[in-house]
Amino acid sequence: SGLLSRWKTSAPTIRTLSSSKPFSQNIPSCLWKLGRLNHVAIAVPDLEKAQSLYKDVLGAQVSETVALPEHGVYTVFVELGNTKLELLHPLGEKSPIASFLQKNKTGGMHHICIEVDDIKAAMTELKKKKIRILSEEPKIGAHGKPVIFLHPKDCHGVLVELEQA
Repeated sequence: SGLLSRWKTSAPTIRTLSSSKPFSQNIPSCLWKLGRLNHVAIAVPDLEKAQSLYKDVLGAQVSETVALPEHGVYTVFVELGNTKLELLHPLGEKSPIASFLQKNKTGGMHHICIEVDDIKAAMTELKKKKIRILSEEPKIGAHGKPVIFLHPKDCHGVLVELEQA
């Protein structure tokens, strides 16, 4: 009977632990929401070869090449169903992709793009949280929507693009 009485006294402790708050309640509320992964961008030294890999070898649907002079890049999108790959190639000598490819001769992952529901609210809040934004105002990105880039040193080594959904 001693074991049974000890078990009865310890049971409330177990119930207390199992009724702790769900993890989601610990996330601070924001004026904006992070959405889905829009794309992963890959810098490529040879855009035609990269297009051919995804289209002819892997069988993906691949867009036409689009020049974005404001960003100094040519872009091609590879449709994957749940997200996209963005192939980036330098446009002009001052292209950020040209400097990336000088350091990474065979290319590689350049950035990830995540959708947000309110890019201006995101900018305001991220600045308050000491996250550096690489432009004062959003620019129009490859999808015709406002985008900003977050400094990779503030995002654990990853260049993060936020795009207005």
